[in-house]
Parts: sequence; C-alpha cells; structure tokens
Amino acid sequence: MSLLQVHRDGDGPPLVWLHGFTQTRSSASRFRSILAGSHEVWTLDLPGHGDAHALSGSLDEIAQWVLDAVGPAPVDLGGYSFGGRVALHVALRAPSRVARVVVLGASRGIEDPEERAARRRRDEALAEHLEEVGTDAFLEEWLAQPLFASLAPDAGERAARSRDARGLADSLRRAGTGTQRWLDPQLAEVRAPLLALAGERDSKFRAEAQALADAVPRGEYGVIAHAGHAAHLEQPDATAAALLTFLAR
Repeated sequence: MSLLQVHRDGDGPPLVWLHGFTQTRSSASRFRSILAGSHEVWTLDLPGHGDAHALSGSLDEIAQWVLDAVGPAPVDLGGYSFGGRVALHVALRAPSRVARVVVLGASRGIEDPEERAARRRRDEALAEHLEEVGTDAFLEEWLAQPLFASLAPDAGERAARSRDARGLADSLRRAGTGTQRWLDPQLAEVRAPLLALAGERDSKFRAEAQALADAVPRGEYGVIAHAGHAAHLEQPDATAAALLTFLAR
C-alpha cells in the first residue's frame, strides 16, 4: 500500500501535479480545473502537508513514494517549486516511468557545498520560527516575501494551505533546498521531454528554468508573462495553456 494517496479529477490521459511548499493537493483550483478539461489530473498531499502532514521523508524518499502512488505505467508529471524539485527527483529515479515533465519555479539545488550548508542552517532557523509562531502567522510572513510580491491576496489561496506546523517544519528540515544534492550533473540522464517554466517577474527562477532546459537533452524553456514565482496562481490560464501546448506536442 502506498504511503501517499492519489486523488483524481477530470477525464483523459493522466497528469500528475505536485504542489509547492505550504500548499496542498487542493491548491491552485483554477489552474487544476483547466487541466482537468482535457486530462485526468492526479494530485496528492506531499509529506509534511495536508493529509500527509505526519509523514516525513527526504526528497529521494518522497520521489519513491510518488512512484509507488502513481503506479508502474509512464505518466506525465508536473510540479511547482517544492513539487517541481520532487518531480525532478522522480524523473531521475525512474526515467522510464515518466513520459513528459513540466516544472514551474523549480531548482537544480545549490552547487557550492558551503552555500548549501548555509541554506540548511537558514531552513532550520525558519523551521524553528514556524514552530514558535504557528502556521497562521507563518503563512502571513511567507506570502509577504518579495518572491510573492505580485501575488494578489485572494490568489494566495490561504484556505488551501497546509496548517500543521510540525509537518511544515519537518518538510523544511528534510526536503528543503539545502538538503537537495546538486542535480545538474545528472540531468542529462532525464530521457523525457521537459518544459521548465518561470514567471516573467521571477528573475532568479527564470535563469534557473533556462539552466534546467539546457541541462536536459530534450529540454524547453518558457516564461509566463505578468507573473511572479507562483505563476499558476497569478496567471492560471496562461500557465495551463503553456503546459497543455507542450503536452499536446
């Protein structure tokens, strides 16, 4: 029995979508509803989040649990930010079981070991702060970051955010960017076509998306106009259109 529970919506070829940090499988409702018009969208709560808040795992463990949950047949796979990093680990762990990959605001990790260690320390401090102030205060602070400056308050979907402080803190400690190995040398092993997306206003992750596309043999790069990091929340129609156009090819 899989540790993660898949939920299905829509009709058509399966498309697995993995949510970002603090989100749940219920997040990005408008974006998912567009995808469900032509695909059966498979969503699941990642460890530390939603119904899986008590489950703890590293990125490699989470990748295996996602594979266990979706079954042996090759599937199209997408993810945002944290979910995009998980998607990259899935594609590297089992290349033959991923048909196509779409990542939004994803990262290869941090190349320099000292910078990676510093990020782990920052994530630990953030996890301790989260446990101290609680999820309501933390989410207000999280969504107030410059990363989400162009995200309208009602687009943040606070009701669909995960609320378990211990689970979110554990996710930072065990699957944060500081724990992630540098993926760039391995990305040439990704067999599937890959589309790396980023919001136009998200300069850091635009550069990262271009680097991801360049590192994958069948990689492509796309920018979502008038959007920041959470492009699928800010511009759900345009983000869904870019994803569906890629899958249609």
